[in-house]
Amino acid sequence: MTRPVALTVARLDGPAAEQTEADFTLVHADAFAEPPYRETADDVAAAFRRFRSRTRRPAFRAALARTADGTPVGMAYGCPLAPQTGWWDTLTRPVSDAMRREDGHRTFGLMELAVRLPWRGHGIARRLHEALLDGIAAERVLLDVHPASEAAQAAYRSWGYRKVGEARPWGGADLHDVLVLGLGRTDG
Repeated sequence: MTRPVALTVARLDGPAAEQTEADFTLVHADAFAEPPYRETADDVAAAFRRFRSRTRRPAFRAALARTADGTPVGMAYGCPLAPQTGWWDTLTRPVSDAMRREDGHRTFGLMELAVRLPWRGHGIARRLHEALLDGIAAERVLLDVHPASEAAQAAYRSWGYRKVGEARPWGGADLHDVLVLGLGRTDG
C-alpha cells in the first residue's frame, strides 16, 4: 500500500491557469518526456502555445495538484467541445452522426491529464480527474490517449471510459485511442 501524499488539488479557470502556466509546463515536460511520448523541449513549447489560446475558451477549466511546499506534481485541463470541433474528424474510421453531434455543451474535451513520475501511484490522477469534472453539465468526456501508455489506459478504463475509435490527433502524431466516458447527464 502506498503512503498518502499530502497535497492540494485546486480547480482553476482560464485566467488562473494562464497565470500558473509555468507549473503546467513543468508537469507536462516531466510527464511526457518518457516513452511512449518522448516530447522534446520544442514539443513542450508548441503545446504551451496552444495552452494559452485554450485558456481563453469559454468554460475552460483546469486542475493543478501541488505538494504542501507548493511543488506542482500533476495537472489536468479541458473545455467543452464547440459545435464545429475537428476532434471527430481525426478518427481513422468515421463514427455515426449521433456520436459526432456537438452543441458546445454536450462533450467535455479532456485535453491533458498528467502526473510527474515521482508522485505516481498515489491516486493523484484520480483526484485531478474528479476535481476537473466536478460540477460540469456535459453528457460525456472525450479524450485521446496513446495506446502504449499502459498506466493511463488502465486508469481511464477503471474510471469507466470506453474506446470508440482511433485517431491521429495532429499531423505526424502516433495513432491514439479515442475514449469516451458517459456521465449520465443529459440536457433534458
